[in-house]
Amino acid sequence: MSGAVAPVQAHRRGIGINRSQFLLQTAQVFFVGLIIGMERNVLPAMSQDFGVAHGAFFFLASFVISFGLVKGALNFVAGGLSDRIGRKRVLLLGWLAGIPIPLLIFFAPNWWWIIAANVFLGINQAFTWTMTVTSQIDLADNHQRGLAVGINEAVGYIAVGLAGLGTGYLAVLYGPRWALLGFGLAVIALALLLLLKLQDTIAWVHAEHTQNQQRTGASAPARKAGLWATFVEVSFRDGTYRALCQGGVSNKVADTLVWVLFPIFFRLHGLGVVRIGWITGVYAMVWGLCQFWTGHLADRVGRKPPVLLGFASLSAGLVATALVRSFSAWLLTAALMGLGMALLYPNLIAAMSDVAPPLERGQILGTYRYWRDTGYAIGGLLLGLVAQGYNAVLPAIWLTAAIVALSGLWIALSVQETYHPRST
Repeated sequence: MSGAVAPVQAHRRGIGINRSQFLLQTAQVFFVGLIIGMERNVLPAMSQDFGVAHGAFFFLASFVISFGLVKGALNFVAGGLSDRIGRKRVLLLGWLAGIPIPLLIFFAPNWWWIIAANVFLGINQAFTWTMTVTSQIDLADNHQRGLAVGINEAVGYIAVGLAGLGTGYLAVLYGPRWALLGFGLAVIALALLLLLKLQDTIAWVHAEHTQNQQRTGASAPARKAGLWATFVEVSFRDGTYRALCQGGVSNKVADTLVWVLFPIFFRLHGLGVVRIGWITGVYAMVWGLCQFWTGHLADRVGRKPPVLLGFASLSAGLVATALVRSFSAWLLTAALMGLGMALLYPNLIAAMSDVAPPLERGQILGTYRYWRDTGYAIGGLLLGLVAQGYNAVLPAIWLTAAIVALSGLWIALSVQETYHPRST
């Protein structure tokens, strides 16, 4: 028994106890957010410079489709892989995959190179962001999971917003290609240096499993489901997992709209790259900042109320964006959408964590993140085709609002509360 107790004591869970490692993971996700955020304003707005014809919405969306397909598939791979070889090694692979991104954008003669860059972006984001959030959940105690995910997503999306706004200004000063090259390579270099100080959190996972065995009196090692069996169970068989996964898909459809079509929509209404950067930046930064509060809120009131309020706010923000016609009003609707994302986004994954066995958490969260980020590909296909068919962005906005509202209704009817604060 003493041999089992030792690793538990050496790897006690809790954000405060593991403050230094938790902060290092937080810094990592800030750099992760900067990498994806640097594309969110400049690239769609300058798409015609890469040969994308005016009104070719589907071809424009192809760079997000490639990103979503790769990131979704590798989220699934990353979760199971990290359970086998550890979180830190997968994180390193993700940062190495990021190096070609700014180089391909800088030398790109056409949009196909941007599509290729986003294949590497999908690898980078799948391995890095998945590992940071999984590691922070590993380090946190049970009653801190919502807070841990909230901090992770908050810092990541604050970085997304800052990068979108910052690269807009840099593009004006130095040109878009030089701005993205210098910004991207500097971020990746800093992240790799910081990685040297990280510890692998897989040891905390095994300590948690041992602690659970001691609490329940189990002596035999738990049998772990295979990767394919987990995928089928999470995706199709279990009603709670299935509903949470579709909620992840729908919010990424909405984020695809912001990433691909909002810059075009606002540019057609006479806004320049800096003002577009402010709108998309406000959306991402409100999403990020509010998650410091919304993740902790779910640890106090449960996951379901914030999630449902989030879907309602996001849908309302999309409807309002379609109806108003001024820069100041669009800043407000972007903030409402960001608030909706902040309420639903961290708490969907916290709900998945609540019901996932510790030794299977990596592959269960990987399956959820597979579906959630495949939502980028689904959104790119669906919204690109709708905008192409109508030769306008507005119908895609209305469609996204409907998808988000129906998704929230599905969760309201299908999911029981996964976390009860009074019982812990």
